[in-house]
Amino acid sequence: MKISLLRDIIDGIGQGGRNMAVSYKKLLHMLIDKDMTIADLQKQAGYSANISTRLRNDTYISLESVEKICRVLNCKMDEIIEFVPEGKNGGKDNA
Repeated sequence: MKISLLRDIIDGIGQGGRNMAVSYKKLLHMLIDKDMTIADLQKQAGYSANISTRLRNDTYISLESVEKICRVLNCKMDEIIEFVPEGKNGGKDNA
């Protein structure tokens, strides 16, 4: 089951994310809990302002950036990212 989910995610990313929408709500909630801002995270993780914009807009960021964030927050990827099928509860339509 997990393999098919991973394939769906990879296929969605390979097609520009058309099958799956990325949500960083979990990350934003974690930042609130830690009394941090996205700007604080950007400074500590050492990524560009473009990544901060992508986080705010729920658009794809590289796994390298995700790794930097996870190292700073001492968390796992599934604690900060959620993949939502498009058209379902918060999924974005790219049509």
